[in-house]
Amino acid sequence: MHKKTHFILYGFALLLICAISVCAIVEVKTREMEYRILFTRHMKVIAPEIPGKAGFAGEEAPLDTYFVREAFEREILANTFMHSSSIMMFKRANRWFPVIEPILKKNGIPDDFKFLAVAESNLVNVVSSAGAEGYWQFIKPTGIKYGLEINEKVDERYNMEKATQAACDYLKDAYKDYKSWTLVAASYNRGIEGVERALEAQKVTNYYDLYLNDETSRYVFRIMAIKEVYNHPVRYGFYLREKDFYPQIPARLVTVDSSISNLPAFARAMSINYRILREMNPWIKHYSLPNSSKKSYTFKIPRDGALSYESLIKKIPARDTFFNDTLKINEVQ
Repeated sequence: MHKKTHFILYGFALLLICAISVCAIVEVKTREMEYRILFTRHMKVIAPEIPGKAGFAGEEAPLDTYFVREAFEREILANTFMHSSSIMMFKRANRWFPVIEPILKKNGIPDDFKFLAVAESNLVNVVSSAGAEGYWQFIKPTGIKYGLEINEKVDERYNMEKATQAACDYLKDAYKDYKSWTLVAASYNRGIEGVERALEAQKVTNYYDLYLNDETSRYVFRIMAIKEVYNHPVRYGFYLREKDFYPQIPARLVTVDSSISNLPAFARAMSINYRILREMNPWIKHYSLPNSSKKSYTFKIPRDGALSYESLIKKIPARDTFFNDTLKINEVQ
């Protein structure tokens, strides 16, 4: 009887363990099912509407051609769903477009080319794997060709005003060859000679008829998509408040036409430190600035209070162009 009792108890224990295991499995499956239901209820990705018309610098894209439309759609999707990159574009554009736009206008370059700078660098000084640098992504020989000083002490590819002027000079040269701003934009990616060879080899006269490498094939469509998303933020799901944008930094200009042996000391004489001097003047590359040729260099020195974030936000709101397709958004509803 003793052994039989143990056997019965052992059997009950096994049954209890099995029952608990089954309940645990059921509970896990139930929780997983509930999670999946919640996910499908709350996670919704909706394809953005593709506009019926699009173009660049006054030249309309033939969106009725399927591969043109699909190429444009690809870039619209990328710029809609790469949220961090697109939000940074909005933020930085508020600071830099007011600098770029008048330089383009002065040179007779269509305003749409400001979006080319976004496509190149997202309006930040970066270095590409090919060695292109700065806001407009010049390689060293091209930068020097178009008047930028580039050496171990100074790199004017990092000077927004001078780099934008150099870009304008390049764009004007390219337009003399093409008489098409779309081809000019493509040449900024592939080079003037590269686009000319492709046009000649394929016996066509416009960008949309060219069969090119993937990067250049996407390039103009990327610029057009950036323009579309920028001009219609709410249409693509971007709701930003005024305080979300980066303001311009009020600065006074100090021009120097002599050598500066100690830039940290120069900064202290301007009542700032070397870090602030470099932030405001990223074209500086060293602790000194030799200047045997007596060239004039202009430094941006922040005005009083210009480093205070709260002060800047209050004084310099975002421009109304960010809200041109909706009511002005002060707070997210």
